[in-house]
Amino acid sequence: QVQLVESGGGLVQAGGSLRLSCAASGRTFSMLAMGWFRQAPGKEREFVAAINWSGDNTYYADSVKGRFTISRDNAKNTVSLQMSSLKQEDTAVYFCAARSSGNYAYTGNYDYWGQGTQVTVSS
Repeated sequence: QVQLVESGGGLVQAGGSLRLSCAASGRTFSMLAMGWFRQAPGKEREFVAAINWSGDNTYYADSVKGRFTISRDNAKNTVSLQMSSLKQEDTAVYFCAARSSGNYAYTGNYDYWGQGTQVTVSS
């Protein structure tokens, strides 16, 4: 079992930056690939970014490529999402998730999810 707790969400102006963190406990964190997803009101949950177990490989949705950076610290059991040049369309609840295998962008491949943290980007 893995417990994930996100933090760092909040209100930010367009063009600003925000850093989300996800703390993991339970099963060996370094064995898991991690991802960030988001869900805006009335929309389906969508892939944002993912990172493999070692941190050597990262993946991004086209909508955030060049603006967001995912990273992990296996010694601290944390994964982070640095968000820059934020846009109003980035407003959503952001979720941290963990998976053992499978396509990194598919929500169904993730076994564990955090409760989410709200990110609101104002004009």
